[in-house]
Amino acid sequence: MVKETEFYYFSPTGGTKKTGEILCRGLSEKIYYNDLMKKTAEESPCCSDLAVIAAPVFGGRIPSIAAERIKTLKGSGRKAVTLAVYGNRAYEDGLLELNQAAEAAGFEIIASGAFIARHSMAPEVAKGRPDNKDEQELLLFAEKILSKLERNDNSKVVVPGNQPYKSPMTVSVTPISLPDCVLCKTCVSACPAEAITIEDHSLKTDLSKCILCVRCTAVCPKHARVLPEPFRKATQQKLEKLVSVRTENETFL
Repeated sequence: MVKETEFYYFSPTGGTKKTGEILCRGLSEKIYYNDLMKKTAEESPCCSDLAVIAAPVFGGRIPSIAAERIKTLKGSGRKAVTLAVYGNRAYEDGLLELNQAAEAAGFEIIASGAFIARHSMAPEVAKGRPDNKDEQELLLFAEKILSKLERNDNSKVVVPGNQPYKSPMTVSVTPISLPDCVLCKTCVSACPAEAITIEDHSLKTDLSKCILCVRCTAVCPKHARVLPEPFRKATQQKLEKLVSVRTENETFL
């Protein structure tokens, strides 16, 4: 194992962070956490030679905010492992986009993975993932990465994807607040896009800013932040066939 790993993650509902944490535990004795959800997130003082960078996939792309924040990191030639985490459907151009953002920041990609976590908007899809099997696959992936490091193998990692990337997901609705909302501002401070404000004693969500990451629905202590019912039902129906499907993880070294 390496001594230290820097872990950079953009994880609105927790699945991406959990997946990356498992991998980091297999790689190093100590993990330094860097939350890319925070607009002004400071990089840790860790001087590790290895970083793990994880982002979710929305509609075949990583969120634009995540890509922008990754590009501002100081890679300085350090080796990095990238993880694209998605909800059982497809990661399409997400992993390629993640790698190119990390390379633009100056990281050298030595391994990449596309792993499954519970779907953020349809929780019955990939329910319970990452599970025990996923954990074993992540730890095996960690072993292979460590072996590559020990061999000083500098072979380039090639991942699927197309460029130009596919068009980003269209955001046509935003989460809404139920009457139970007490204006505690938890969602306001948690929104990575700064799309939620309080106006005239009610929550307002800017459609032009919202990335539909559903972070606000995950953190609401009163469960008063939800997707509009017509949209939720349409999404559930669209993804219904994936409930019984187990998509397998993929790794690239």
